[in-house]
Amino acid sequence: MNRYPLWKYVLIAVALVIGVLYTVPNLFPEVPAVQISTSKGGVKVDDNTMATAEAALKAAGIEFRGEVLDANGIKFRFADTGGQEKAKAVLQQKLNGDSTDPDYIVALNLQSSSPQWLASIGALPMYLGLDLRGGVHFLLQVDMKGAIEKSVNGALVDIRTMMRNEKVRYAGVSREGPNLVLSFKDAAERDKARVLIDRNNPDLAVRVVDTAPDDLRLYATLKPEAQKRIQDSAVQQNIQILRNRVNELGVSEPIVQQQGADRIVVQLPGVQDTARAKDILGRTATLEIRMVNDDPGALQASLNGSVPIGSDLYKDRNGTPTLIRRGAVLTGDRIQDAQPGFDSRNNQPIVSVTLDASGGRIIRDVSRENLKKRMGILLVDRNKTELLTAPTIQEELGSRFQISGSMTARETKDLALLMRAGSLAAPMEIVEERTVGPSLGAENIAKGFNSVKYGFIVLALFICAYYLLMGLISTLSLAFNLLLLVAVLSMIQATLTLPGIAAIALTLGMAIDANVLINERIREELRNGATPHAAITAGYERAWGTILDSNVTTLIAGVALLIFGSGPVRGFAVVHCLGILTSMFSAVFFSRGIVNLIYGRRRKLTSISIGQVWRPGVTTTAPAKP
Repeated sequence: MNRYPLWKYVLIAVALVIGVLYTVPNLFPEVPAVQISTSKGGVKVDDNTMATAEAALKAAGIEFRGEVLDANGIKFRFADTGGQEKAKAVLQQKLNGDSTDPDYIVALNLQSSSPQWLASIGALPMYLGLDLRGGVHFLLQVDMKGAIEKSVNGALVDIRTMMRNEKVRYAGVSREGPNLVLSFKDAAERDKARVLIDRNNPDLAVRVVDTAPDDLRLYATLKPEAQKRIQDSAVQQNIQILRNRVNELGVSEPIVQQQGADRIVVQLPGVQDTARAKDILGRTATLEIRMVNDDPGALQASLNGSVPIGSDLYKDRNGTPTLIRRGAVLTGDRIQDAQPGFDSRNNQPIVSVTLDASGGRIIRDVSRENLKKRMGILLVDRNKTELLTAPTIQEELGSRFQISGSMTARETKDLALLMRAGSLAAPMEIVEERTVGPSLGAENIAKGFNSVKYGFIVLALFICAYYLLMGLISTLSLAFNLLLLVAVLSMIQATLTLPGIAAIALTLGMAIDANVLINERIREELRNGATPHAAITAGYERAWGTILDSNVTTLIAGVALLIFGSGPVRGFAVVHCLGILTSMFSAVFFSRGIVNLIYGRRRKLTSISIGQVWRPGVTTTAPAKP
């Protein structure tokens, strides 16, 4: 009557093994580490880099516990944070000769000491939040002048496009400091341009400056209130873009908030690849498309030191010099999506870019007017401009095109990430970087874990004393539930915070409630005169509806917290919802499997060890062992 088929016991055994394997890595401590990586295509992190770093550390007398070279770079482990800090300074000086243009990113990190064979099967410890283990703290300074500069450049492109679309004849559009200067030969054309600018660019203050009868000019300058609004919106836009980038990095429960007028605090709890996080967060990554200056003799004159006005000389990653005109025909603001991939013809890494409707229209018109001419695709990053590629326009382009140019697969992935997350409204500089310890202190960490431990012990003692053997089975079910919950959190690489520990403690209390319902239902069946086998069957089947109803209603509340909450509230909700699911599995499926294993093979079962079964008005007990 009370027997499980073999496949159910196999399922329980598999869940138990998986739970143990994915829980064990959390028992190994993390040690301080220094990570070395690079974001430059021509710089490699290989065995030679590791040998150079090892020699530098040994020469400085800094001991390290081990090193590893993986896809993220090189990691050196140290006994304490003192050695970690000294090693970072030594490696930074040794590997980067030019501090203004470093080849390598040297960042602080924490590395798990769990065995490699566990990591090879994906059994990794869950991350701990800033309030438990700490993480990485960045303080970024927003370049307000850069925000204004970018806005003025955007206005320059818009005015040039507007003049062309409205067929306004002008002699030139240029910049003089913060001013846009439009030159005209005819007063009527100048007045027409002024009306268009006033109507379409309300943020610009336009004034007439006539230097000569044949040199009529308009000066356009951003209004003070517009500058203030641009600076404020630049900080807010950067915060949103940083959040997008952090989400792309897969960091749970990040903190990205404004500090003061022009600074942003970014805290990444439980982050592993701090070097990549530092590189991604600090990059502006603005894509620009410009036309190549292929005028006869212009390139040779530039190589001789005479660069034509309105052009710049760049070299691609292969060292090929190319003369690029300064006016950008398209910027990264028009990018709708970007995905890394490989060219089907030569299997080279590429980035597939999708533009919005306006960007597609612009690139279509430009390519139609410049067939058989070259177009330069440049990446403006940290106020440095890099020429990615300069292909010849073979046909009219549309809203989709590809970017290639001697990039690695990881570089195309990072570039696509930055384009997809959005371009920063203004450049930023990391003015402070540190790994932070537990913000609530080691005492709170101990209290958090002790609350779970002592709560489990008290529950186990009470349930065993009250329900005897059935109480012991309930305790095993509770332990199985805790094992599964920790394993699932480790599998999804969740970040555990102090509210998450509170959710675990709450989950234990709710999980034991299901076992109490089952045990009391069995007692009720015994009081009504049912046989032990029938009481077990009816107890589990009739308690299941109540357990399901109570857990579903609680799950709805947890999902609401997950959807509408943020920060620590979401951390609590994630653990709470997962705990409900694991408790339903363990309280019903696992515990009944143990009961069936103990009692199911007895044909003539006369008693169940479930404590005293009281019958109103009857002095004898039911066939249950007190």
